[in-house]
Amino acid sequence: MHAIKHFKTITKHRHRVIAHCKKAGIFWQGLFHDLSKYSYAEFSVGAKHYQGNRSPNEIEREMYGYSPAWLHHKGRNKHHYEYWNDFNPKLNRVVPVKMPTKYLKEMFCDRVAASKIYQGKNYSDSHPLEYFLRGIDHMYMHPETLEMLKKLLTMLSEQGEEKTFRFIRNMKEY
Repeated sequence: MHAIKHFKTITKHRHRVIAHCKKAGIFWQGLFHDLSKYSYAEFSVGAKHYQGNRSPNEIEREMYGYSPAWLHHKGRNKHHYEYWNDFNPKLNRVVPVKMPTKYLKEMFCDRVAASKIYQGKNYSDSHPLEYFLRGIDHMYMHPETLEMLKKLLTMLSEQGEEKTFRFIRNMKEY
């Protein structure tokens, strides 16, 4: 039963991301969004820990202190800022790398779609920004990527989807 509910949730989310990616001018990229969620490494965890109102990866983190499914996911999906961390030999440490624009656009679409799925009928255009701001102190993201994502989420909150997606569609680089 949980496997079916999980499948429906991730598929509904993926389809919503595809629709948003179309609005953002990256339709083909959206078609490949989150395909790794259907792999055994990710799907089995999602089915086992499905709750419907939060990520099953959070339960794995509570159990083990980390989530193997999340590590699998973020390592294969470039729309997650966590993917864009690499070792800098000059600084001798791992640092965040600026995300390419096309993945920043997909990250925005993903966050908006996730808010819509988890908030349901209670969703408002301010929810993605509120969620982002609650976690901002814990994000290890390149400063330019962080600022642009914040700008887009603020624009969504203040000016709505139509204007924000028009802006994103016309973005070349940030």
